[in-house]
Amino acid sequence: MIGKLFDVPRRLPAGLAALFALAAVVMLSAMADSTMQPLPASAPGERFSAERALVHLKRFAAEPRPIGSPASGRARDYLAGRLRAAGLQVEIQRSVGARSATGLATFGRVDNIVGRLPGTASTGTVLIAAHYDSAAMGPGASDDGAAVAAMIETVRALRAGPRLRNDVVLLMSDGEEDGVLGAEAFVRGHPLGRAGGVLLNWEARGVSGPSLLFETSADNARLVETFADAVPAPRGHSAMVELYRLLPNTTDFTPLTKAGFTGMNFAYIQRSSLYHTAGDSIANLDRGSLQHHGTNMLALARALGDADLRTTASDHDATYFRALGTMIVYPDRLVWPLAVLAVLAVAGLAVLARVRRLLSLPRLIAAAASAAVPLAVSAASAQGLWELLVAWRPAYDSMGGLLHRPEPYRAAIAFLCAAAVLGWYLALRRGLGPAALAIGSLTWLAGLGLLCAQVAPGASFLFTLPALAGALGWPAAILLRTPAWARTVMAMLGPLTAAVLLPSLAGDVFDGMGLALGGVSALVLALFGLAVVPMAEPFLPDPVTLPGRTVVLAVPVTAVLLAAGLAAAGFAVDDFDADRPRRTHLAYVMDADTRTAHWVSADAEPARWTRRYVSGRDTSALPAGYARGTLWTGPAPAIAADGLRTTVLAHDADTLELHVAPGKGVRSATLRFDRPITRVTASAGGFGSASVPVTGIRTGTWPSEVRFRGIPARGVRITVRMPGTDRIRLIAIAETDGLGTAPGFVPRPPGLVAATREDGDLIAVTRTHTLTVGSRIPPALPPRTAGAERAAG
Repeated sequence: MIGKLFDVPRRLPAGLAALFALAAVVMLSAMADSTMQPLPASAPGERFSAERALVHLKRFAAEPRPIGSPASGRARDYLAGRLRAAGLQVEIQRSVGARSATGLATFGRVDNIVGRLPGTASTGTVLIAAHYDSAAMGPGASDDGAAVAAMIETVRALRAGPRLRNDVVLLMSDGEEDGVLGAEAFVRGHPLGRAGGVLLNWEARGVSGPSLLFETSADNARLVETFADAVPAPRGHSAMVELYRLLPNTTDFTPLTKAGFTGMNFAYIQRSSLYHTAGDSIANLDRGSLQHHGTNMLALARALGDADLRTTASDHDATYFRALGTMIVYPDRLVWPLAVLAVLAVAGLAVLARVRRLLSLPRLIAAAASAAVPLAVSAASAQGLWELLVAWRPAYDSMGGLLHRPEPYRAAIAFLCAAAVLGWYLALRRGLGPAALAIGSLTWLAGLGLLCAQVAPGASFLFTLPALAGALGWPAAILLRTPAWARTVMAMLGPLTAAVLLPSLAGDVFDGMGLALGGVSALVLALFGLAVVPMAEPFLPDPVTLPGRTVVLAVPVTAVLLAAGLAAAGFAVDDFDADRPRRTHLAYVMDADTRTAHWVSADAEPARWTRRYVSGRDTSALPAGYARGTLWTGPAPAIAADGLRTTVLAHDADTLELHVAPGKGVRSATLRFDRPITRVTASAGGFGSASVPVTGIRTGTWPSEVRFRGIPARGVRITVRMPGTDRIRLIAIAETDGLGTAPGFVPRPPGLVAATREDGDLIAVTRTHTLTVGSRIPPALPPRTAGAERAAG
């Protein structure tokens, strides 16, 4: 019982037409997910203009502005001034933000900008949020300066029209990059943060691409309907929501929704190789992405600003996605019926094929089980390719898979997936039959749709709809007495549906996760291959004909060779230059106790410039408790600095209370302890205090750590609970941004930028203390002069 599901007289033209249709659908789907054309400054006043927003962006996003830095203060003053000039009620919320992670407590002095535009008869609050701080390594023009500039332009456009019904609050938060500290302080300490409302949060993880709705609060149906109706160019799909809910990543959206806000989170994610680097600049910002962000922001502000917000609540989620430019939305109560229907339709197709003696049950079972092989081979091949690339070019390791020119490598992965699927199909075609292999492939799609209906309902459509379309299209092609072209169209329903959904998903995963997790995208591409591989039948001989070994191997081997050629081309094309720089990590570390200093790099293979400073892997001379992970080191001259001024205020059996004050230019303080901690409280005078529990221990360094970003000049009071500890070792690290004042430092040449690791491009001065109950830290010696340092050397 070996047969095809159907055949046509003129097979070659039909096969070519089918391939053309598949390619056209994939290309049209990609084109439909493009961004928007930027509008000039001369655009009508009620429209959002990227050019007008850029005027503001250039005023505050030309330099890095990490929390507590002078640049952050300048940005704060400019932004607050623009909101006041627009007629908003503006306040600066000065507070201490806090966040805990495994073995880590992070605090920061935050200055949140809160602007309020009162409504005429408010039914609630529309909160528009973005963070104005940046990572220390770059100016953050996209992350998140573009969204902040869009907020100013959005307010201008709102003020140009009639007043809205509801209150609109703008939150320009501080300290997002160091652990959503500003948003945490807002919900903990500001009345508007505790009042709830509808949240629109804006982010970026790249410098281009469409503005995607990638995250929502639970029970999002009404909000998704508003998004689909109000936004002129909606992008994103509910599978992103499900995927993001499984990831540990956080944005300001996380604490705000935990505090009771419902809402939507937007970001653009293409060209993510520049994320958190000096390349996240105004020059590299795609103006179309800014336009898309701002157009969506303005449209949703108007729609929600005039809605009865009491009606936006829902009791269920919605599935949403785009198909050839059309946004499709349906409630999650349809997810299970569709998934079950797809399973039943595939089972009905199997029965029909069995009745027509096109397959046997054992062959169908074997086909479905064996389909796991191309899926596993595809994922393993993609991950193996990445390991090879890192071995050939170790600098890729610091990129985290987010490469500057990844297209040849992505194409190589696509060909590896094609080789795996075609190799499986051709090897088993004669033994199991085309019908069994086609229906076995649909079984995987239907099964995954059913699984997602249980664990990730918003992603079920990706597999359910292609399986359902295929399971309904094939019987129509078999049973209906229609012209050959019509039966070919019916047979194409499943593959075409898969072509609409799965390649674009693979592209999104590539953009978001990079090649380091290329196996995930490869799985999606392999599933797409299973859905469309029956379209190879018009090019193949009758299944009962014994194919030669050359025929069976030629196609997959050709695909593998093409993949190898593309990988080689990618290696040549994706070289580093001034526009697409290599990342390199470097820090200056001085032990103030011994007055010895070292250069430190966490690069797997340091660049030539970095090797000016580091020469080996000996970390034994570094301060105890400083090293984290594998490091390169090299000797450095000492500087006239004495580190943090740390004073023990109290110490008993389970609590240590310290006062920590910075020296000149120090922005951050880090305390590491040689034992676990369970709770930390930080108090910063007029900024208030915050307390967080801590569980677990840090890996690769001492068990626990406390950070304070933007430490005030007068210092902070840190209270740490460490039950049952009479003796404690503590390393106190004073961190100053930049290496410009380090002796012997020469700026990076074009083609190199600072890596994204948070302890790079800074001067770290350490002091190590051993404390027992009742002990006190002796006062620090005054900093030595440069001449004294030379004499001491």
